[in-house]
Formats: sequence, structure tokens, C-alpha cells
Amino acid sequence: MALSPLEALARQRKLVRLRARRSLRTGAVIAAAVAAGAAAVGFARLCDEAMALHQSWIEGRAWLGPILLVVGMPLCVWLMRRLAPASAGSGIPQVIAAGDIGRGRDAFGVKVHDDRVSMKTAGVKVALAALLLVCGGSIGREGPTVQVVSAIMVFLTGWLRGGPDRRTLLIAGGAAGVSAAFNTPIAGIVFAVEELARGFDKRANTVVILAVVSAGVAAYAIGGDYAYFGDMSGSAGWNAWISAPILGAISGFAGGLFSRALAAVLVGDNPVRRWRGKRPVAFAALCGLAAAGAAALSHGATYGAGYAQARALLYGHFGSGFALAVGKWTATLAAAASGAPGGIFAPSLAVGSGIGALFSHIAPWSSGRDAVTLGMAGYLTGVVQAPLTSAVILMEMTRDPALVGPLLTCALVARRCSEAVSPTPLYHALARAWTRPRRRADDQVA
Repeated sequence: MALSPLEALARQRKLVRLRARRSLRTGAVIAAAVAAGAAAVGFARLCDEAMALHQSWIEGRAWLGPILLVVGMPLCVWLMRRLAPASAGSGIPQVIAAGDIGRGRDAFGVKVHDDRVSMKTAGVKVALAALLLVCGGSIGREGPTVQVVSAIMVFLTGWLRGGPDRRTLLIAGGAAGVSAAFNTPIAGIVFAVEELARGFDKRANTVVILAVVSAGVAAYAIGGDYAYFGDMSGSAGWNAWISAPILGAISGFAGGLFSRALAAVLVGDNPVRRWRGKRPVAFAALCGLAAAGAAALSHGATYGAGYAQARALLYGHFGSGFALAVGKWTATLAAAASGAPGGIFAPSLAVGSGIGALFSHIAPWSSGRDAVTLGMAGYLTGVVQAPLTSAVILMEMTRDPALVGPLLTCALVARRCSEAVSPTPLYHALARAWTRPRRRADDQVA
């Protein structure tokens, strides 16, 4: 039945309004992702300056480094607990847990104030992570970047009606955070599918890709085109294929051991976790003492994120790697167990690079550069149990597509070995402790 002129005009106006709303939602997501990408680059530069400041302080004053850790770690935990408790740790578990609340309202339709992804939490996270890096903490910025970018995405697009739900925005923010932090757009998408969403979600697909591309463009415009470890493209020989499963088993086991130890301290049912809950600042002081001991025994190799140490190993400037692997493993566990704001991605790469360097000394057939790269992928997989993300991150960080096959082999073996030690993936085990959001006081039902 043909429509009358008035009905046709009304229908056309409705279609125009719908298209305008869709364009507005798309533009808002793009704008939010661009802002988030710029924030990620700014945070990265702040962390670089913090590590440079720490290095200038301890230059010629080796005794100062351990003191900064013993004082700085409990200070950061005390400030975190007073200012924004949800800024603790990596931030990725908070984002995973926050995704369980649809559009920011509970089952009764009451608006939820979710401090896990609030702007206040993001600001405190940035400040305290930088402060801990100034003190020499073995933390990374990549996990915190995921929480910060997700908070920005939710904050700038929370007013949208009929657009992507909150879970989709958080997944997109997490993907954009990884992409901007490592300058690895493909890894950002893989991370969203493998770790945040734990599967493929067709509804979130477009928003995730849009956010990753927009954040990547902003990061490129501000920071320029760069590879995290430089362009190391080459050809992988038979030795890389032989080394891959062996390194996967070794580094995967070490990563699984780290994951199990950290989960036991943070969310386990044991005397250590209970004492930590009662005396968090005192426990953080003990963690600072442990990190200081690791720094002293490794001659300062454990300070900071570990980027410089991993890069030096990749380019052949290394000893055995044993001191870095053991010291960084201990220092990173101490920092993460303290609960202070900071991630474990970059320190995990440093631990893996030490394992790879040590392996290249033991195995005469192994190429030093390939072994270091495989060690990083294997250990990161062992810690987070996300093999595709780990392999793709290392491929994009080194811009070496020739190693894709060995990297995937190493990562898959590493996950199997890690699962034997720590059956539950670390981030999802920790996310269970962040499943209780708060309602905004003025929105509560009487």
C-alpha cells in the first residue's frame, strides 16, 4: 500500500534523525578514542621522564635506590588507599570486572558509580604509577594505560543514548589502550577478543576496530611512527623453530609460577593474604624491602619497567641474563603483590628477555636475538595465558613477521605449561575481587 505524501515525509524525517543519531554516536566514539590515544602517549612520556629522573637520582649514589623503594612502595599504597582504592595494581582486572555491568545501571535500573573506571581513579593511577617509577618500582605502564583509556572512553561517551553498551566501550577502551601503549594495533584487537571479551562479539567488533584505529592515529600524530623495540625484521632459521618449544616450556613454567604466586597473595585463602589485608602498608614496606634486595643483588638491573634492559639484550649487549631474569621476577612480584598502581606487561618482557638470553648461552645452536624474542613471548604468555596476544605483540614490537611461526609455537607451549602450574588465568582470577561496584549515593533507592 502506497504511503501518502505526509506519511512519506514523516518516515523520511525519522530516517534522517536516526542517521544523525548514529553519526553522532560514531563521532563521539572516534573523539573519545582520539582523546584516549593522546592521553596514552602523554602517560608514556610521563613514565619515561619518571624513570629518567630516578636514574639521575641514583647516578653515583647506588645506596639511594634501595631506600627509595623501601620508602616509596608503602607510600604509594597508603596514598592509593586514601585517594582511590580502585587504582590498585595493573588495572586490567578492574576493566574486566567492570564490563559485567551493562549500561552502568544495576538490576533495579539504579545508576551505578563505578570507581573502577572513573576519571578520579584514572588520575590517581597515572600519578602514583609515575611516583613509583621515580622510586624505582618494577612496574609497567601498559596495564594502567588500559584502565585509564577505558575510563576516558566511558566518561566521554557515557551520555550516549542507544549507542554501544558499557561493556563494548570498555572492551574498545582496553583494546585502544594496548594499541596505543605498545603501538601495536593488531595486538590491541586480539587482546580485546582473547582477554577482555574472552571470545568474538560481533556487536563490539566495529566499535573496537574504530577505537583502535582512532587511538592509533592520535598516538601516531603525537608520538610518530615507531616500533617498541625498533625494526628487527629478518629471516627465522631452523634454530628458531627448535628453540621455540623448549623456550616455551621454560618461560611458560616461570610465568605460571609468577601468576600463581601473585594470585595467592592477592586473592588466595592463606595467612599471607589475610595478613596483607589487615596490614597493607606494612606488607608493602616488606615488598619494598624485597624489591630493594633484588635491585642490590642485580646491580640495579631491576629498576623501572625493564624496557632498556630488554632492548639491550635484543641488540646483543648482554651477559648471561640470569641476574636480570631472577632479579626482575622477584622485583616485579614484590611490586605487584604490594598492590601499588602499576602493570606487569613490560617487566614480564624484561624477565622473558633474561630467560632467552640465558638460553642462548646454554644452547649453542640458538640465535641470541631470536631466543630473547621467544623468551619474551613465552614468559608473557605464561603470566597472562593469552598466547595470541603475546605472539602478535612481539611480532609488531619487533616488526619481524618471519618469527610469527616460532612465536606462536612458543606461546602455545608456554600456555600449556603455565596452565599446569596456574589453571586460572591471572587477570580473571584477580577480576573476581573487583566484582562489587558502588552506587552513587545521591542515586540510591530510598
